[in-house]
Amino acid sequence: MSEQRQQLEKVRDDGLAEIAAASDAAALEAVRVKYLGRKGAVQAAFEKLPTLPKEERPAFGALANQAREALTAALNDRKAAFEAGARKSGPKLDLTLPGRGVPVGRPHPITQIIDEVVRIFGRMGFAVADGPDIETEYYNFDALNTPAEHPARDIQDTFYLDTPRDPRGGAVLLRTQTSPGQIRVMEKQQPPVRVVIPGRCYRRDEIDATHHVNFHQFEGLYVDRNVSVANLKGDCEFFFKQLLGPETKVRFRPHFFPFTEPSYEIDLNSPMLRSRGKEWLEIAGCGMVHPRVFEAVGYDTEQWTGYAFGMGVDRLAMILYGIDDIRLLFENDLRFLRQF
Repeated sequence: MSEQRQQLEKVRDDGLAEIAAASDAAALEAVRVKYLGRKGAVQAAFEKLPTLPKEERPAFGALANQAREALTAALNDRKAAFEAGARKSGPKLDLTLPGRGVPVGRPHPITQIIDEVVRIFGRMGFAVADGPDIETEYYNFDALNTPAEHPARDIQDTFYLDTPRDPRGGAVLLRTQTSPGQIRVMEKQQPPVRVVIPGRCYRRDEIDATHHVNFHQFEGLYVDRNVSVANLKGDCEFFFKQLLGPETKVRFRPHFFPFTEPSYEIDLNSPMLRSRGKEWLEIAGCGMVHPRVFEAVGYDTEQWTGYAFGMGVDRLAMILYGIDDIRLLFENDLRFLRQF
């Protein structure tokens, strides 16, 4: 018995030593097969049991079980250590592999125009302001000197919302223009004021190639001492030449807007239009801020004058990029948008 016991203890000790010395998971698996496999050393020891005297078999069997359990526990611990090390080190980085390209998007054509508008007017000293899409009658119409009977206030032209009325007594609506932003800016700031206000607008228009219920505008407002029509014309002409090229021509036609006096329509002539067989295109409305608008925000009409203008961003995009249908700007067709 003593000889078999010594041999079994040696198998156990050798196995534990080889488990501790295994350099990786593959080497550890080889040790497991050597000692605990179907033809391994521990299994060979169990196969000797029938050859031993009957009285020696229980003690030898218990010793063989202890050896198997000790080797199994050591194998599991070593395997867990290898797995933990692999998780800690993570996957190896092969620096010789080529990099994977990451698709990069680009701004929408309307966003590109707004960014360019802001950049040009920024060079002229204009800050950027904003206003809510959901407005009230006061800001959208009343404070802008728009009379109660004006057609724009009719339900056929404006999206009114079924919400509680504004404390000032007006209904709530989707703004039809970015002009309410002028009132909000002037309520918070004393002159001088010089801002551009880009944003989304909504009207009950019939959707076709040049009209949409959802469109974009930007508004300009300059208030200071001695601001005149000459400032308005010079600034607008500079803007259009910067955006569309030095050969661009601008003309002003008398018009009527309730929030400006005098008021003008701006027509545009540029090589981009002429190349498509068009001479002049109406592009914007403008004028000197009406004294009643100043009174609504508490400005002294004897001390301050100013001009305001508004124009469609979508129409500028159509001119600049040669787009013949405004609906293309809102359909999110990547085949179209990737051109810009």
